[in-house]
Amino acid sequence: MTWTFTDDVDAFLDAAGASLSAHPAENNLVLTVTATLRHRGPHAYGEGDPVLGWWRGPDGEVAGTLVRTPPYPPMLGRVAPEAIGPLADALGPTSINADRASAEALAAGWPDHRVDMEQRLYRLGELIPPSPAPPGRARAAAPADRDLLVAWHLAFAEQVGQPGTHAERLVDERTADGGLTLWEDDGLPVSMAGVSPMIAGAVRVAAVYTPAEHRGRGYAAAVTAEVGRAARAAGAAEVLLFTDLANPTSNGVYRRIGYEPVSDRLLISAEERR
Repeated sequence: MTWTFTDDVDAFLDAAGASLSAHPAENNLVLTVTATLRHRGPHAYGEGDPVLGWWRGPDGEVAGTLVRTPPYPPMLGRVAPEAIGPLADALGPTSINADRASAEALAAGWPDHRVDMEQRLYRLGELIPPSPAPPGRARAAAPADRDLLVAWHLAFAEQVGQPGTHAERLVDERTADGGLTLWEDDGLPVSMAGVSPMIAGAVRVAAVYTPAEHRGRGYAAAVTAEVGRAARAAGAAEVLLFTDLANPTSNGVYRRIGYEPVSDRLLISAEERR
């Protein structure tokens, strides 16, 4: 069996959409990226053309997906183990964002590699609001908050080591569709959390950020719990989030409010021999 690649997001979703939607947690990144490509066009993430791929097993069913939006590395969705060998032949040594088993299997055939990031995917189980709750309340972000929210998105991007080039677009889109929530204490915004649009019954909490001067007071836990509650109330069957495993504080916060681990993802890069 071989991989099929295209730059046409509609062709990709026609082939792989049902497979992706059948496992919305493991495929959430691919689902949200392709939804953005469909909505904003092929260069939503950069000037390079996207590459989208799928692999069919012997039964003809799609059992592996990939999306690459330059300048970002290829990202895998749920992939059958038997699809890894053909993918390694197609890609060669590169960078890859994938579940731990797939990433390690691909990298095993590279001369040298490094692990750039380890993340953990969580899903919300029974929501446990922080107790005692911090002072203040949650409210939806408004257009008047734009400058603050853009600055916080840029700070968040720097904190997690990712480019913040789309901060203005994310703020505008999420504010317009109710996907950004602020926690206020005595009328002062002190923390934020975003949530992706619902796809296949799943949403992903993203860009949870509290400025340094307001940390340690429970604001991030409170705003994250609120966006999870609101997503459930809006009909989400899966409320997901990713954390950096190098940050034990955030992992502890999310587990205390009811998030349960699903799987790990690695960003692995091939290194050139000198």
